[in-house]
Amino acid sequence: MIKLGVNIDHVATIRNARGEGHPDPLKAAKQSIKAGADSITIHLREDRRHIKDKDLQKISRSKFIKLNLEMSANKKMLKIAIKNKPNFICIVPEKRKEITTEGGLNLNKNYKKIKYIINILNKKKIRTSLFINPSINDIKLAKLIGSKCVEIHTGIISNKVKEKKNYQSELKKISKCAKYAELNNIEVHAGHGMDYNTAKILSKISQIKEFNIGHFIIGESIFYGLNNVIKDLKKLLSNANIRKWCRYCRKL
Repeated sequence: MIKLGVNIDHVATIRNARGEGHPDPLKAAKQSIKAGADSITIHLREDRRHIKDKDLQKISRSKFIKLNLEMSANKKMLKIAIKNKPNFICIVPEKRKEITTEGGLNLNKNYKKIKYIINILNKKKIRTSLFINPSINDIKLAKLIGSKCVEIHTGIISNKVKEKKNYQSELKKISKCAKYAELNNIEVHAGHGMDYNTAKILSKISQIKEFNIGHFIIGESIFYGLNNVIKDLKKLLSNANIRKWCRYCRKL
């Protein structure tokens, strides 16, 4: 079954625009789970531009929510993560001036630092993924680092789909990486920039076990409601699961 993780960072973005308490990210997290989301993702950035420490504390305390915490690879964030004990962690690159995450981690440059963090989180039995570009070399490095999960950056293919450009080469690249990761016992997730169309296309890659979608869900919810958007995505992914099962049955 393909799981859906809902990123609620931009609920906090809207709240922070007024410097008040509405809308509440915790309420959005609970409503997303009730609507069918399998987990909630939040990115506690170093500049705290959207999610705040109090949001992390409140959401991580809820037994009702499976929390995936995105964080940069540094000791300060590691300390915060261990204190709050999220269910999952995704290590992501972070630049102060970027509008959103621009690509995957540079595993070559940050190999020792990320390996140190992964080793600690593995001992804490927190499933940790590395946010990477669709690169076979990055899969190899993730394996050496000790990561049991990777999240493939889908920004390029998402933009090509939205702009109605040829995306086949990028799709093949992602598919090849997903297959290679599975062969090396690394769980594969996908995230960044996805909408209904990109999710439908990428759902055909059987090795991808989880989609993490945020900006599209929150934006589309303005017009159609959070519950409806999540239910539509879950239905889309459920249909993909049925297609995969049918292909499997035909092989028997």
